[in-house]
Amino acid sequence: MQWQDVLADKSLQDLPYKIELNDKGNIEMSPASLLHSLIQGKLALLLGSTLTQGSVFTELAIQTSNGIRVPDVAWGSHHYIKKHKTEIYASSAPEICVEIISPSNTPKEMLEKVRLFIEADAREVWLVTESGDISIYNQNGQTDKSLFNILINKIDLNL
Repeated sequence: MQWQDVLADKSLQDLPYKIELNDKGNIEMSPASLLHSLIQGKLALLLGSTLTQGSVFTELAIQTSNGIRVPDVAWGSHHYIKKHKTEIYASSAPEICVEIISPSNTPKEMLEKVRLFIEADAREVWLVTESGDISIYNQNGQTDKSLFNILINKIDLNL
């Protein structure tokens, strides 16, 4: 299966979970909880209000060396958007990709996604726990500081 087939398949529209394609073209799914969606919204707001020279994406389909992967939130510069705006899926990752770790995710699986997004040209990948803790990775591994001067290590989940 190709990504354009997934997009055209009416039976896959309006599903309450994220779809990705692995390297064999098989669909992989992960359901999102209310908490997951709340964190996703807070991260999108944070990135959109802090980084003004680009735009925030949610559920952006990105081609990786292991199929289509879809970060929960991403941020791309104006240059990135201009380069990719006509693509069905992004042929490379934007500058920041963010994954919210669900209870069903394993550490190995999440570190593999970090690797795939970095390999696909992301400058930074954030892993966010359901308690709001943020781990930041770049091409040199885990780091304490964002390359984008965002000073955050936890998302406030208080309502």
